[in-house]
Amino acid sequence: MEAVAKLKSVPMSARKMRLVVDLIRNKNVEEALDILRFTKKEAAVWLEKLVLSAIANWEDKLGGMENADDYDLYIKTIFADDGTMLKRFQPAPHGRAHRIRKRTTHVTVIVENRIAVDRDEDGGQDAVEVEEFEDETAVEE
Repeated sequence: MEAVAKLKSVPMSARKMRLVVDLIRNKNVEEALDILRFTKKEAAVWLEKLVLSAIANWEDKLGGMENADDYDLYIKTIFADDGTMLKRFQPAPHGRAHRIRKRTTHVTVIVENRIAVDRDEDGGQDAVEVEEFEDETAVEE
């Protein structure tokens, strides 16, 4: 089972964010958090909060009953895309103007467990069975 967390409009360029994103891709969640805590870049602070949010989303998806430490979560996918760009102008010599681009970034992280989640009648949700029909055109609701 996987869970998604998104961070939008971070006031930082995607190029700077990708330097830190590449450090934690395909890592175990605990290892990724350790890397982010000891990385001296501003992007690490944003990404640490995002990974913690993804873990909380994973736990909430199971009804809040499970603990993420028991299921060996890892970062399946993480990427940083360009966001909107604020365009400003700065005065330059001889009455000219230079364009200043204030870049933003959108970051998406998907965490997944390596150990299967047991869903029993006591604390889990029931699995939905899918019925197969012989003739797909004659399906009635």
